[in-house]
Amino acid sequence: MAEPAPDPLQRPVWGTLTAIDLVTKKIVWQHPVGTTRDTGPFRTHNNIPLPTGMYNIGGNIVTRGGVVFMGATADDYLRAFDVSTGEVIWRDRLPAGGQATPLSYESGGKQYVVIAAGGHGGLGTRSGDYIVAYTLDGAQGTPTP
Repeated sequence: MAEPAPDPLQRPVWGTLTAIDLVTKKIVWQHPVGTTRDTGPFRTHNNIPLPTGMYNIGGNIVTRGGVVFMGATADDYLRAFDVSTGEVIWRDRLPAGGQATPLSYESGGKQYVVIAAGGHGGLGTRSGDYIVAYTLDGAQGTPTP
């Protein structure tokens, strides 16, 4: 199957995360999100990801504590961003493409973030059948196939 690729005639950035002030309707911050680690026209075989921003499919969630979680990028990472600045404050590699919207819930006094990592045939990301859960202290449980 042919690998999907951004338009090679258009320079990066191919994917961004953007915060908009809903009162002023102005962009507060905007950052490229995603790398060429796993897909795209400049994928590197030595796993040196280029921070071009990458196309993504899936939504974000925002916690009351001011953290945005996103697993939609085509480079198979779940990332956490500071909602005030957009800076990446944490990331972890998923066992398959995480082109899904994460969810968060509380149980027994702990908050969890969970994402389905199944891949996406159209994006050509790694396929799998996983549910991956994290506590907000960063601990990861064992992926469940």
